[in-house]
Amino acid sequence: MLKVGDIREFMRLMDETSIHELQVEAGDVKLVLKKAPLAERTAVVQTGRADTAQSATVAAPVRAEPVDARENAPVAADGVNSNGAIISSPMVGTFYRSSTPAAPPYVDVGSRITEKTVVCIVEAMKLMNEIEADVRGEIVEVLAENGQLVEFGQPLFRVNLA
Repeated sequence: MLKVGDIREFMRLMDETSIHELQVEAGDVKLVLKKAPLAERTAVVQTGRADTAQSATVAAPVRAEPVDARENAPVAADGVNSNGAIISSPMVGTFYRSSTPAAPPYVDVGSRITEKTVVCIVEAMKLMNEIEADVRGEIVEVLAENGQLVEFGQPLFRVNLA
């Protein structure tokens, strides 16, 4: 069975190479990744019968986007500024701050994080996808509500970079 981490790794490899299309089959799951203009990726997942195929447009692996809290604040040429970064949702799904309703949130305002820190879960197609920070710093704002439906690219957390 393919895991979300496997799919992210395939996407990362496609970004780093000249491969334009990749097909992977594991059991009754077929994954097709195709490079499209502007780094957009199309993933088609088939489970069982061909008439149940689902298609979703997804982006390259999660990347935190540098931002500045002040409106119209200048951003340095390298994209980094004094405020930090936004951790965005890598997919459409339901945002959860913890692994279970009774568990404490993975992170809160003031939490120190590293690139591998799990900050939340986004549930998509009945799969619980742990989202890693991909940046080092401190959570300064939680931008989504627990249980909220989130869109691809929607900001989830604001981070001051370390």
